Amino acid sequence: MPSYKAMAYFPEVSGTVAYEGPTSKNPLAFKHYDPNKVVGGKTMREHLRFTVCYWHTFKATGSDPFGLPTMVRGWDAASDPIERAKNTMDAAFEFFTKLGVEYWCFHDRDIAPEGTDFADSCKILQEVVDYAEVKQKETGVKLLWGTANLFSHPRYQAGASTNPDPNVFAYAAAQVKHAMDATHKLGGIGYTFWGGREGYDTLWNTRMQHERAQFARLLHMAVNYKKEIGFTGQFYIEPKPMEPTKHQYDSDTEACLNFLREFDLMDHLKLNLETNHATLAGHTMQHELRAAREAGILGSVDANTGDELIGWDTDQFPTNVYLTTQIMLEILAMGGFTTGGLNFDAKVRRQSIDTEDLFYAHIGGMDAFARGLEIAQAIIDDGRLEAVVEERYSGWSHGFGEKVMSGHRTFADCEDHVLRHGEPVRKSGRQERLENLINEFIL
Repeated sequence: MPSYKAMAYFPEVSGTVAYEGPTSKNPLAFKHYDPNKVVGGKTMREHLRFTVCYWHTFKATGSDPFGLPTMVRGWDAASDPIERAKNTMDAAFEFFTKLGVEYWCFHDRDIAPEGTDFADSCKILQEVVDYAEVKQKETGVKLLWGTANLFSHPRYQAGASTNPDPNVFAYAAAQVKHAMDATHKLGGIGYTFWGGREGYDTLWNTRMQHERAQFARLLHMAVNYKKEIGFTGQFYIEPKPMEPTKHQYDSDTEACLNFLREFDLMDHLKLNLETNHATLAGHTMQHELRAAREAGILGSVDANTGDELIGWDTDQFPTNVYLTTQIMLEILAMGGFTTGGLNFDAKVRRQSIDTEDLFYAHIGGMDAFARGLEIAQAIIDDGRLEAVVEERYSGWSHGFGEKVMSGHRTFADCEDHVLRHGEPVRKSGRQERLENLINEFIL
C-alpha cells in the first residue's frame, strides 16, 4: 500500500501499525493480525477485508441520549463546513493508512454537509467526492461501499422511501441517486440500503403493506439506475428490528428474505449483517449469518457487538473470540467474501476521548477477528464438528429419508413406515460435547 504523506492528526502512530506477535506488550501493535500470514490458502488480509466506517470513527462526538458531546477532534476545528469536510477526509485517510486497512465506507452526509438546498448539497457532495478520489489514488485505499443517510434530517421523520408523502419519497430517491453516483465514481464494490426509519412508530396511522411496496419501488428504481450508469457493485440491505422506529420492515434476515422474494428482488440484493442488530432482533449473529448464507444472500458484515444488558444499539468493538469464531466459520463456509468485508461499524466509548483510543479499538477488533479466523479454519481442518453434524442428519441422505426429500413419499407411506419400524430411537444432540470441542480450539 502506498504511503500517505499529509499526516497530522494521529501523531501517536508514526508509521503503520505493525504485527509484533502474541508476546508484545505494545498497545499500538497487532498481537494476532498478521496481514500476510496464510490461513486456509489465503492471507489474513484477503480473508478479513477490514474496513473503517466514516461515521462512528470520524464523526462521532461521544454524545448519548443523556449527555452532550465529550470528544474534541482536530479535524472538526475549521468554521467553514467544506474545509471541515476536507480536513476530516485528510484525517480519515491518515488513519486508514496508519492502521493498514484497505477499505473504507461512508454515508453521503458523513463526508459532505447538507447545503442550502438539494442542488447545493449535491454540488458539495461532488466536491468532496472529487477530493476523496484523490486520496484514494494517493493511498491505494478502496471503497467497500457507500450509502445515503435517509434518517437524520427532519424531512425523514416519518421515513424516507416509506414516507406517507410522495414528495419525501422523491427527495430520498434523488439523494440515493447522487449517493450511488458518488459510490460509482469512487470505485465502490458495493452499495448499502439501511432503512433507519423505514418502519412505523404506531399502526394507528400506518398503511404497512403500502409502505413496504414503496420501499420495494425505490429499490427497483435503484436497480434500474445501477444498470443505467454501469455500476457493477453489489447491493445490500442491512437488517435492524427497531430503533429509531418501533418496528422496521427489514427487521432481521428472515424478514428481509420474505421481502426480497415477495417483491422480486432476490437477484439484486444481499444482506449486510450486524451483530448488534441481531441481538436487538432476539437472535445470535450466528443465526443471522446462517440464515443468510443458506439462502445465498450473505454479502457483508458490520463487525461490532452490543452490551446485552443495555437495550439499545451500543455499537461496541468486537473483542469476544467466541463471536468472531462463529462469524468466521460462516464466512469460510460460504467460500469467503467476494464483494463484502468486515466493516467496523463501531464507536469508542463516551469516555474514550483521545485519538489513540481509535487505534486501540480497531486493533482489538482486528486481533479478535484474526484469532477467530485461525480458530475457525482449525475447526474446519480438524473435521470433527462437521462429522458430528453429518452423522446426525445421515438418515436423510439415503433410504426412506432421501425419498421423502425427493418428493417420493406420502402421508400414507409415512404411516406405513411407522407401523413397520415402530417408535423411533432417540439420539443425544451432544451439545455439551460440541461446546467442549469448540473450547479445545479457543482455550
